[in-house]
Amino acid sequence: MRKIYPDARAALEGVLRDGMLIHSGGFGLCGIPSVLIEAIRDSGVKDLTVVSNNAGVDDGGLGLLLQTRQIRKMISSYVGENATFAKQFLAGELEIEFNPQGTLAERIRAGGAGIPAFFTRTGYGTAVAEGKETREFDGEHYVMERGIMADLAIIHAWKADTEGNLVFRRTARNFNPMMATAAKMTIVQVEHLVEPGQLDPDHIHTPGIYVKRIVKLPEGYAKRIEQRTTRKRVTDVNPVAANVA
Repeated sequence: MRKIYPDARAALEGVLRDGMLIHSGGFGLCGIPSVLIEAIRDSGVKDLTVVSNNAGVDDGGLGLLLQTRQIRKMISSYVGENATFAKQFLAGELEIEFNPQGTLAERIRAGGAGIPAFFTRTGYGTAVAEGKETREFDGEHYVMERGIMADLAIIHAWKADTEGNLVFRRTARNFNPMMATAAKMTIVQVEHLVEPGQLDPDHIHTPGIYVKRIVKLPEGYAKRIEQRTTRKRVTDVNPVAANVA
């Protein structure tokens, strides 16, 4: 089965349609499928429901799809870095389904595992539980949450072989592996592509059976940093205090 596609547009061809549910991997701007997001924007597809921990920033990530108003609904946990999102939400132009972060991760994992629903204590007695079934187990109250199975998952991996076996790197591992299992079609953009047998089997995070299409990112692919936080160099502070410390 041919899994390698020349670019993101080709990989998404025949897959996109209006009104579909899309898993978009990443956390902040770390590990996001930015090239695939740009190709979705360029396709003009609309009325999308997007599952993502956050909504990118105003000029990057899913923020690009918000700018073009291609997203109808977000299922998210943290969206505080996107002014476009806030403006559309407060104006009633964007629907949002907020989830506690752990609950969102488990809803995605459950979708991939074929679990239609589960009970969690998180959110009981809050707005999160409104309209949802609740139940008592061993004297504790729980909220029922539904698993999420998407039409399409777009994810980012550090390395892959041509069979679609994936390796994620550090924080970029976040939501990507579970989303890869929880969609009818999974498309991945990868930084490094190798031949089968060149990956250590013990280092593979996502088996290739879940991955249908692969896009190799160009050399020099730029990774944006959402918020850069640094400490002062020792030479920038009082040398006496530094020695004492």
